[in-house]
Amino acid sequence: MAITGLTTFLWFDNEAEEAAEFYVSLFPGSRITSVSHYGPGSPKPEGSVLTVAFELFGQSFSALNASPQFPHSEAVSFMVHCDTQDEVDFVWNAIVDSGGQESQCGWCTDRFGVSWQIIPHALGAALSNPDPEKSQKAFAAMMKMTKIVIDDL
Repeated sequence: MAITGLTTFLWFDNEAEEAAEFYVSLFPGSRITSVSHYGPGSPKPEGSVLTVAFELFGQSFSALNASPQFPHSEAVSFMVHCDTQDEVDFVWNAIVDSGGQESQCGWCTDRFGVSWQIIPHALGAALSNPDPEKSQKAFAAMMKMTKIVIDDL
């Protein structure tokens, strides 16, 4: 078998390059690896961006400009694992303050409609605490939050 990898593919109307540039700006070591363009006789204007290949944390992604036919939904999201509150705040604020929307329990949606979970490692530790009373208390605290605040868990 010659399977060589897996690439997450994101469908956009016209925002593929803008989204890829935003995403690589958030995470160190991320980069755009290639951009392709529509040719003559295509459904989009000749020369406009067709696809953008990029990497986040060494993982491959591809963004396609196609149409508004298939919007993003919360059924698929990207989970960002953070060590500190400063990291949570940085990513959360970058997404929300640039036209995104807050949701609940560490979820937010960026201005392109892509859903994100900005989650500190401390949340997983609190929710899996072997003391059921402590884990339930952390769960109840999380359910009241939009952005996760580690000190409030």
